[in-house]
Amino acid sequence: MNPLTKRIFILSLTAITLGSTSCENSSDTNENQSLTTDATTIISNSDTAVELNKNKPVSKNPIDNEGVVLPDGYKLFDKIQGDLNNDGKDDYVLIVKGTDKEKIVLNRFEKEVDRNRRGILIYLTSNGKDSLVTKNLSCFLSENEDGGVYFPPELTIYIENGKLYVHYGHGRYGHWKYTFRYQNSDFALIGYDSSENYGPIVNRETSINFLTKKKFIRENVNEKTLEGGDEIFEETWEDIKTKELRKLSEIKDFTDLEINK
Repeated sequence: MNPLTKRIFILSLTAITLGSTSCENSSDTNENQSLTTDATTIISNSDTAVELNKNKPVSKNPIDNEGVVLPDGYKLFDKIQGDLNNDGKDDYVLIVKGTDKEKIVLNRFEKEVDRNRRGILIYLTSNGKDSLVTKNLSCFLSENEDGGVYFPPELTIYIENGKLYVHYGHGRYGHWKYTFRYQNSDFALIGYDSSENYGPIVNRETSINFLTKKKFIRENVNEKTLEGGDEIFEETWEDIKTKELRKLSEIKDFTDLEINK
């Protein structure tokens, strides 16, 4: 090997070695700084994670992977997420359930059921961190109640247009829901809607706005109604008397919650 060829070979070998070292360091750095999912690449630091494809802050709180520490004696029953304070970021609603073994009983069919009550925890996301703003650990009955000759009302909780809805469906007997909005560091009851049915026939619909203190009633006055669509509705508006809005954190039991109907 002549001196020129030898020198080129040594320089090439050095470049390959340096390049390999640089790639290894880069790989280590990327491993520490980025997490790759099927949908997006996330760049992380000690406080926040940023989705590159949305440029939107995402919480690194354990709530994201259902690892949040729950109060003693409770387990996670369900998780709902959505924007509750109109800041464009997902907030979290955790439905929890008691774990008292004494509440696991035999129903009238001799089947073992869990009658532990359910509650709600609401976390708002701000600056990449989640803060607990509302806690009510036992405001809902269990999902295993005895409905008598019919099934018990079915609870559904969802977020829509920045509001939290607590909805009860009762099959052929109708449905009702409560509307909550975040204000003054809690969730206030601002609306109530119900439909009293007999199968496909709507007997009465009620809608209450606790902010305007108005109640709208739509009642079927056709006593000869035989099927849905035969109703003849009479509509009325009423004023309601309410001094202050009820807070979600203070409602002891939705089953016994009295609404000015």
